[in-house]
Amino acid sequence: MNYSTKLKFAGVLACFFAFGQTQAQERTAPSYPLITHNPNFSIWSNTDKLQESTTTHWTGSDHSLLGLINVDGKIYRFMGKEEVRYSPVLGTSDETPYSVKYTETEPTGDWKAASYAAADWKQGAMPLGDNPSTVKTPWKGDNIWVRRTFTVADPSAINELFLKIDHDDNIELYLNGKEVYSKKGWTNTLQYFPISKGDLKAGENIIAIHLANTAGGRFLDFGLADKQKEKGAKVELAKENSVDVTATQTLYNFTCGKVDLNLTFTSPLLLKDLSLMSRPVSYITYSVKANDGKSHAVKVFLGASSDIAVFRPSQEVTATKYSANNLSILKTGTVEQPILQKGADDMRIDWGYFYVAAPKTSGARQFITSGSGAAGAFQTGSTVSTASKGKSLSLNTVIPFGTVGKTAVERFVELGYDEIYAIQYFGTNLRPWWNNSGKATFDGQLSAAATGYKTVMAQCAAFNKEIYAAALKSGGKEYAHLCMLAYRQSIAAHNLVKSPKGEILWLSKENNSGGFINTVDVTYPSAPLYLIYNPKLMQGMLNGIFYFSESGKYPHPWAAHDLGTYPRANGQTYGEPMPVEESGNMIILTAAITKAQNDGAFAKLHWKTLSLWVDYLVKEGLDPKTQLCTDDFAGHLARNANLSVKAIVGIACYAQMAEKLGMADTAKKYRAIAESMVPKWIGMAEAGDHYALTFDNKDTWSQKYNLVWDKVLNLNLFPQKVYDTETKYYLTKNNKFGIPLDSRKAYTKNDWILWTAAFAPTQAEFEALVKPVYRHSIETESRVPLNDFYDSNTGIRDNFKARSVVGGFYMKLLSDRLNMR
Repeated sequence: MNYSTKLKFAGVLACFFAFGQTQAQERTAPSYPLITHNPNFSIWSNTDKLQESTTTHWTGSDHSLLGLINVDGKIYRFMGKEEVRYSPVLGTSDETPYSVKYTETEPTGDWKAASYAAADWKQGAMPLGDNPSTVKTPWKGDNIWVRRTFTVADPSAINELFLKIDHDDNIELYLNGKEVYSKKGWTNTLQYFPISKGDLKAGENIIAIHLANTAGGRFLDFGLADKQKEKGAKVELAKENSVDVTATQTLYNFTCGKVDLNLTFTSPLLLKDLSLMSRPVSYITYSVKANDGKSHAVKVFLGASSDIAVFRPSQEVTATKYSANNLSILKTGTVEQPILQKGADDMRIDWGYFYVAAPKTSGARQFITSGSGAAGAFQTGSTVSTASKGKSLSLNTVIPFGTVGKTAVERFVELGYDEIYAIQYFGTNLRPWWNNSGKATFDGQLSAAATGYKTVMAQCAAFNKEIYAAALKSGGKEYAHLCMLAYRQSIAAHNLVKSPKGEILWLSKENNSGGFINTVDVTYPSAPLYLIYNPKLMQGMLNGIFYFSESGKYPHPWAAHDLGTYPRANGQTYGEPMPVEESGNMIILTAAITKAQNDGAFAKLHWKTLSLWVDYLVKEGLDPKTQLCTDDFAGHLARNANLSVKAIVGIACYAQMAEKLGMADTAKKYRAIAESMVPKWIGMAEAGDHYALTFDNKDTWSQKYNLVWDKVLNLNLFPQKVYDTETKYYLTKNNKFGIPLDSRKAYTKNDWILWTAAFAPTQAEFEALVKPVYRHSIETESRVPLNDFYDSNTGIRDNFKARSVVGGFYMKLLSDRLNMR
């Protein structure tokens, strides 16, 4: 992890349904999953009402889905927002070429004033930044000052003035010497911010900017825009009555005047069915019925933005409409199609194609317009395509329901994404799992999804019921709620491909914490979900790391941190190793696979490598030297007691696997080594009523979340006193949103809290540790896909979002499953 880089319809449990209804008017999640398949195809709603905001990609960039319903001629909006129309006042680089004056040396004098000479400043074309593929003027320093002069003939003619800007990162912006915008942080794309047109002058004007880079990338593009007056009849807002999140579905209920609308987003991520899970097709189901006992004419509109297929909205796309396999289909993608050419954290896919499909039997009409023209077309009843090439187009589908009465009428559409090639793996471009052969077509995938709709929906309903019941039994309602929120998020931070050797590769993207691919210390916290529902996927999370070492490409006696920067897995790109961390992680997770499958074959296959790593832990693990661990945002640490636990547990895991493989002498040897380390650890870490963060400072403390595997895998290493003492102490440290990670700061990690809670001696203590994490999920101000790193007092995220690590919420359920045998 790298800080510095950038939940019924019929079939759902009765108790779950009742719980959802009682929570109908309350917040359910910090962000609601709508379309969730992989790091590229991932669309969320960040507000409690689906129509309060534009839907976004997990990075925060607009990936707009617009939902309107016409009831007897009256139109209601239930999803997203209509695109606001702007006209340029001062163009950005996607609208017009322009240049600025700039300097990287702090200027003297009033550099914001129009009269400032800036004689020694350089001139450069925009945008500027540090990514050669997206900028025209390179900037790689910490600070830059920018000036842009322009002329406005008549400011009073402007309707509403907006600053249009994309910056990375901290900025101060002045218009004619007055600060009109500032922000600590960065934008992900060109965004609009209202400013006063009264600050403009007729004639010459000046925008002056100071931009400071504090972490990660650098970028600047800016201009001014006039928000156009709205045209057409006013669209009313539907009344949202409830929203529920289950494992595979998000379900909304609306009142739209005289009809009720149930809207269901289904991403059928059933982990035991790799063919279904890997098919990047989601369903949006509309179920409409009258609420007044009468009949009403109804039709529903879906507008899906072509921005779902671009990195930046300035990229030109093509869009087409066609028919195939009894489906009406819309398809869009960029003109340039730079397949696998980019690798970064804050990135959206700009290759492959986005699809919207509807069964012809539904009578749906599809057409393509500009984004700003979509809602208007539905209002006027037009279904004529007015665009096939451009920027930010709208793929529009009108679904006629005919006359609807008290009996619900149901229709569905499909949203899909064909990446063509998903991952580059040590120089080889790999197709997505559903097209391993290279002979499948995406039209075929859409057709199979449509044909199997009823079956898939029934499977999802049954699985939602199963998984909720299991989590409820294991940890209670609040725990079950967290597990529902975590399920799709964790899965959608991965991509499934097959290696050239035919191995499963289940590769994570380290979302919002560096963008690395297959990061071992992200795999580690994610593991419980996959160990429960498909250990083969767990193997797929380790296969690439084993290959990296066993091929000789990573020639060190410890495990690698990652395989590169997503989507290019060509070798580690993180700046330094985490030797004890990653070696311990790989050994523990291999042992967990062995335990979950009750089979040592996977361990046997990699025994030589595991043996190399375990010997490193024997040598260096008990009292680790200064190095990073998974909590690398906290910095380097020597004599880390929790990291030492990982090494001890890892050595015992190796012994357990050796025993499973019939290697009695090896098992005895390494078990003895691990057992001998435990009293030494206790002696070094004991600090009265707790155990220290570091062996050399008894005034410190930390969560010892690595201890959980001792319980989960029945290693029986550490005495119960350690668990009793630590848990009792943690409960004295509980803040509003959880216990801090350790004594250094108030920040915490909710995945680690749930691991720590999983070894609590009693259910009451477990629930006491989980409750603040549940509270965080429904109260945090940080409206992003589940954030795992935040301030335990305020609940505001320090960093990280949409990460796979929330799969770790399933640790208690994993423990209960493995210990039922």
